[in-house]
Amino acid sequence: MKPKVHCQVQPRATVLRDAKVQEEIKNFLEAVDSYPARAAKEPDVTFQQHLCSIFGSGDDRRRNRPKPSLG
Repeated sequence: MKPKVHCQVQPRATVLRDAKVQEEIKNFLEAVDSYPARAAKEPDVTFQQHLCSIFGSGDDRRRNRPKPSLG
């Protein structure tokens, strides 16, 4: 008799959450990498503003749109 194989299946919500977390990590690392260049062009921009612009607009950050003021 063959032994039964038990597969662990993650619930869909967990898979979707994991994908979202991976995307957030990717965005954060992109923000860390791209901040020095943006700060050189826009000395008044904070890292938090830069990070929010990446999270808020996805790849739109490459269009160099004016960013809304935080405050």
